[in-house]
Amino acid sequence: MAVEELQSIIMRCQILEEQDFKEEDFGLFQLAGQRCIDEGHIEQLLEIIQNEKNKVIIKNMGWNLVGPVVRCLLWNKDDGKRKYYFLMLDLLVKLCNPKELLLGLLELIEEPSGKQISQIILLLLQPLQTVIQKLHNNKAYSVGLALSTLWSQLSLLPVPYSEEQIQTDDYGLCQCCNALIGFTKPFVEEVINDKENSLEDENEKLKDELLKFCFKSLKCPLLTAQFFEQSKEAGNDPLRCFASEIIGFLSAIGHPFPKMIFNHGRKKRTWDYLEFEEEEDKQLADSMASLAYLVFVQGISIDQLPMVLSPSYLLQFNMGHIEVFLQRCLLNTSNHSGVEAFIIQNIKNQIDVSLKRTHNNKWFTGPQLISLLDLVLFLPEGAETDLLQNSDRIMASLNLLRYLVIKDNEKDNQTGLWTELGKIENNFLKPLHTGLNMSKAHYEAEIKNSQENSQEVQKSKDLCSVTVGGEEIPNMPPEMQLKVLHSALFTFDLIESVLARVEELIEIKTKSTPEENIGIK
Repeated sequence: MAVEELQSIIMRCQILEEQDFKEEDFGLFQLAGQRCIDEGHIEQLLEIIQNEKNKVIIKNMGWNLVGPVVRCLLWNKDDGKRKYYFLMLDLLVKLCNPKELLLGLLELIEEPSGKQISQIILLLLQPLQTVIQKLHNNKAYSVGLALSTLWSQLSLLPVPYSEEQIQTDDYGLCQCCNALIGFTKPFVEEVINDKENSLEDENEKLKDELLKFCFKSLKCPLLTAQFFEQSKEAGNDPLRCFASEIIGFLSAIGHPFPKMIFNHGRKKRTWDYLEFEEEEDKQLADSMASLAYLVFVQGISIDQLPMVLSPSYLLQFNMGHIEVFLQRCLLNTSNHSGVEAFIIQNIKNQIDVSLKRTHNNKWFTGPQLISLLDLVLFLPEGAETDLLQNSDRIMASLNLLRYLVIKDNEKDNQTGLWTELGKIENNFLKPLHTGLNMSKAHYEAEIKNSQENSQEVQKSKDLCSVTVGGEEIPNMPPEMQLKVLHSALFTFDLIESVLARVEELIEIKTKSTPEENIGIK
């Protein structure tokens, strides 16, 4: 029935000129084609697509069948008809309008999440490359759009951080990086071969799109990637190979990394076609820091650097890149509650400076600040976090939250706090309540046990011992042990009092009138 319906639609369209096709015809063709696939009439559908008489119809309408075919390939991996699905996909890529096909393929790439991201990218990279090669006008734009879409999806995949994870590659990131190099190479070669081409403007635009892709790749995944030790195994490291290829692309398109590194900060004079906005400026700093790390620490392509540069000069030159890394990860890597508290206090100070200015610094207000607050207003291990060990950080976080609640009204919402309040309560305030109750109950029980046993300890004149950080501190008198336990309870009471004040302020702000809001300073 579905095949007859599709043939009926095609026969009606065969007598029409290409420009006379109606939107209704496209919809009916898509529905009938989808039914043919669903009902398993793949061979009959292939015959219709291969029929020379249907060439114009398939060119204009066939791209609508790509989605159903791709989904069959993804979902029906054991289907005996997979070879027909692949053949149909190849035919559609060959016969359909490349402009429509490009947009259709990119939409399919944007659809999935999780482990399916890599599956669909690996499936569609070759068809996507073929389609772009058929586009002669605005090819640079098409390449840029494709690379941007691919990178956006790949950036959602977790970067493997251990040798075992790299080898198992559960999410397929390493496979995708390798395939992406093969996808990009023809366009890099096109830039190299077209240096004498009369279409200089289009060639420059293509170079810029490739340059942007290289910068993005240096930031993600390479900025956070872990690499094998520089040994025989380094050649089997897919992320190291990806980094090496990206650096090679930079040289191939006219931006060798020594020139880029030493010209950093003068980009507007060096790269005429790239106009970086403020946010891209930050991305460029991260990308350049990543490039410096790959060259000077991992030794990738370091032989291209002039050998006359002294170690002291290279250290001084790289201090800016070192600062980028320190600023980027100190909060996550210090593993010291006092250091983290100091960083959080500095964040609070920067927010205060920003709110007092006529024009707010966007990095400390709105969406950009929210991403920073996500790192601050949470407990590393939820309610089971060691509150005593993390007390400095927790107090600094509560003080920051209290400051934001006082300074920012729900109506103004300059910081974006009130939009994210529900998430903050679930990720920080509620687990903190639970953790405080658990910790206080534990330490109160310890105090009770110590007091009950203190008389026996005094009679035997034995001394207690306390373990701190996995190391036993011997010869602690029972009285000192009780002081330590009471000190911990005092810390929990202090945290609890600030937490109660924060929640009180939130309740006042959310229930108050605009006039009352004005009175809170």
